[in-house]
Amino acid sequence: MKLAKRVAALTPSSTLAITAKAKELKAQGLDVIGLGAGEPDFNTPENILDAAKKSMEEGQTKYTPSAGLPSLRNAVVDKLERDQGLTYKTNEIFIGTGAKHALYTLFQAILDEGDEVLIPTPYWVSYPEQVRLADGTPVYIEGKEENQFKITPEQIKAAVNERTKAIVLNSPSNPTGMIYSPEELQAIGDVCLENDLLIVSDEIYEKLVYHGNKHISIAQLSPELKKQTIIINGVSKSHSMTGWRIGYAAGDEGIIKAMTNLASHSTSNPTTTAQFAAIEAYNGPQNAVEEMRDAFEGRLDAIYDRLLEIPGLTCIKPQGAFYLFPNVSETAKLAGYSNVDELAAGLLENALVAVVPGSGFGAPDNIRLSYATSEAALTEAVKRMKEYVEARVKHS
Repeated sequence: MKLAKRVAALTPSSTLAITAKAKELKAQGLDVIGLGAGEPDFNTPENILDAAKKSMEEGQTKYTPSAGLPSLRNAVVDKLERDQGLTYKTNEIFIGTGAKHALYTLFQAILDEGDEVLIPTPYWVSYPEQVRLADGTPVYIEGKEENQFKITPEQIKAAVNERTKAIVLNSPSNPTGMIYSPEELQAIGDVCLENDLLIVSDEIYEKLVYHGNKHISIAQLSPELKKQTIIINGVSKSHSMTGWRIGYAAGDEGIIKAMTNLASHSTSNPTTTAQFAAIEAYNGPQNAVEEMRDAFEGRLDAIYDRLLEIPGLTCIKPQGAFYLFPNVSETAKLAGYSNVDELAAGLLENALVAVVPGSGFGAPDNIRLSYATSEAALTEAVKRMKEYVEARVKHS
């Protein structure tokens, strides 16, 4: 049977692909260190597990409204008010089966064939594919490394035309870990308002910021920008709940209603038990969130200088998330490879270290390393990478 064009052209997620390959090698008995996964290595906090168990024991296992439980939408409303001073109503909140699903549903709800979405590079791997699945066209704006991988208002102005519908902002960023300052966001926001661009603000890493840096949502800067913004977030990264699949969108009531209608014919509703767990995640104690953040900051500091010892490698120290995104184009050349993808393959096959090639993020000179694993594993992984590259350089 011939497949639909929309799926035939899809490229698989490079992050999931490298993780699957690493697991395959591990299953063969090889000591592979995986630095590809985009998820915390901590278990979900105990109070959240208890809330999920309690909900099941009380018989809370049936359908919920397609937009999510009212009590969870209220918990999201309270979280946005508490953390960011943003006021929303429950009918401005959509609960999705993960933040990825919330994004997918948003693009399906707002895009028609030919509509363009501005996507800064480097980008999270699913943004362009989701836009294409909604018959939209991704338009890339290069976040230059010398500008901390961030885009400028001038670049947006140059990319906008009558077909431009929206722009995606991701701060803190996956894969770079960079954070936009309030001043940078305001300047970008002014251009978006001038051109009536919907701002899709992916804030999934908002709780993971380091060394005094702060996350600011562009929706916080003015009532006009709040009205023009759809916030995407969830519990996956902040509360180590990647497998629970609960995310949300917050914004314009009309858009949220359209997303809800679409979900009613696709997912029906997010998993009920996971929704009760997410209520506890937002309403319960937040000490585990800070403990995880502290651990990630410690790992970043422990590994960053060691990483710079690898021949040819340069890396901007990230401000948030849990990824390093070094430029290894020179490293690849020194090691006798024609490109970074080949270097990444060599590291996996010979050094038994799994990293994600930057080509999947629109940045072919880089690789992404997750430090959401133990400090011992990180130290050993960088040691293997350094020794492997040095041996290749010596014999090239």
